[in-house]
Amino acid sequence: MTTSTTKTSGSQSTLQAPQGPSPRATGSLPPRAQWIVLGVVVAVAILLRLTFGTNLALLAVGAAVANVVVIHLWARVVEGSRAAADRTVTAVVGSAFAIAMVPLASLLFTVVTLGTNRFDVQFFTNSMLGVVGEGGGAYHAIMGTLIVTGLAALISVPIGVMTAVYLVEYGKGRLARSITFFVDVMTGIPSIVAGLFAVALFQLFFGPGIRLGIMGAVALSVLMIPVVVRSVEEMLKIVPNELREASYALGVSKWRTIVKVVLRTSVAGIATGITLAIARVIGETAPLLITLGATTGVNLNPFDGRMASLPVFSYYSYTQPGVPPQPGLDRAWAAAFVLMLIVMVLSLLARLISRLFSPKIR
Repeated sequence: MTTSTTKTSGSQSTLQAPQGPSPRATGSLPPRAQWIVLGVVVAVAILLRLTFGTNLALLAVGAAVANVVVIHLWARVVEGSRAAADRTVTAVVGSAFAIAMVPLASLLFTVVTLGTNRFDVQFFTNSMLGVVGEGGGAYHAIMGTLIVTGLAALISVPIGVMTAVYLVEYGKGRLARSITFFVDVMTGIPSIVAGLFAVALFQLFFGPGIRLGIMGAVALSVLMIPVVVRSVEEMLKIVPNELREASYALGVSKWRTIVKVVLRTSVAGIATGITLAIARVIGETAPLLITLGATTGVNLNPFDGRMASLPVFSYYSYTQPGVPPQPGLDRAWAAAFVLMLIVMVLSLLARLISRLFSPKIR
């Protein structure tokens, strides 16, 4: 224990310095200790994979557990139990993230590797009408997907936005609570149920066996509306009430305040939510399988006959590839790759819209 003496006005006062940690507890791991352990564990996992052909999923889980155990023991010996607990929690979080990324990386690698085999001009310009075996393309399916998804957005966006405006700006009492409850219920509806609803609805007017592009749009809109309502509702709630009150103080009517102030302030978040809702439904297969049916030719009229779509095209190409099967499998993976690219473009578009239209802070 060390002491220090200070003279103040002819008197001496003795101050006791706090006792520091023991030299043994002051040790610390290297700055990149976590990465060193992770690198060693991954190297061992790769060696086991190459030597014994161990299952990849088992290796991933084992590597994550080994990473946590090794970093915990190392930190406990050098830094003490408290620092070891902190490093252990950090390693657990990082390992969980790594495990979650394994199937995603595997999915992306598989789709990109197999999907590029038919990623050519013919795939985007030809249909499957009269094609058996090699050749053909997915032009009819790509156009069908864009048309049906566009109609679904045209149905869902006005309904979803106006419903959210009612819940935030006007809704009170039992009706608002009932709408909120049904929106929550619709959020968890299985996609096949939405497809069956659309089929039952159109069969009431056109009879059994009807297959139309608009039926698929209605089915997708059932899935899309609650997502739009929830996203727009959250964006409207974060608009400060002071903006509304300032508008009212100037004598502006409520509906004009909503249009000119509330919606304009939250337009970035609303556009982002709508774009992500479109990306969420564009890859649905089950409702389109029973509403659109399947066709090998080009049909751009959603009110007349069956239409093709990328999810259904990929499904049938994979389950019924024909003879020889390889051309059909290549088309299936290429359709999946195109669908993934469309979703990626929509996600990037949502980020761009959010950046361009978000309020600028000066």
